[in-house]
Amino acid sequence: MPALRPSVRVRIIAKQDLSDLAGLDHEVFPDDPYPVSVLRQFMDTFAGHLLVAEDNGGLCGYVLATPPNAGESWIFSLGVAPTSRRQGLGRQLMSETLMRLRAEGTRTVLLWVEPRNARAVTLYESFGFVPDPAGPRKNHFGPGEHRLLMTLTL
Repeated sequence: MPALRPSVRVRIIAKQDLSDLAGLDHEVFPDDPYPVSVLRQFMDTFAGHLLVAEDNGGLCGYVLATPPNAGESWIFSLGVAPTSRRQGLGRQLMSETLMRLRAEGTRTVLLWVEPRNARAVTLYESFGFVPDPAGPRKNHFGPGEHRLLMTLTL
């Protein structure tokens, strides 16, 4: 894995990051970004579980997880700016998140991934996530929005 640039810092989201987070999310997921109101609610509800990567004052990646509930946590989103991809940033964000979740007592981590997103599936498998043997769920997030459930036991 490539080393992160020395200028990259992973930290918990701050309230003043909302606009930058919305811009980053739109850049990463241009066809289906979260509305700003939803990002705001995520910040208010899951602030300690929303990590961002900052490089020279700008956000270049983020990961959003849920706090453990009955030993389970979900990864809602992992995104890295196109100009910052393939540098180990997604791996760093996921590693930090999983370490924090384990320390909080999470035993199982779940996530949904677009099954054609081979890079994401490969990244998650490298952490030990296992795809649901039933395969992708057709139209899980709406028409044409198929998703694969992946599970990691910590």
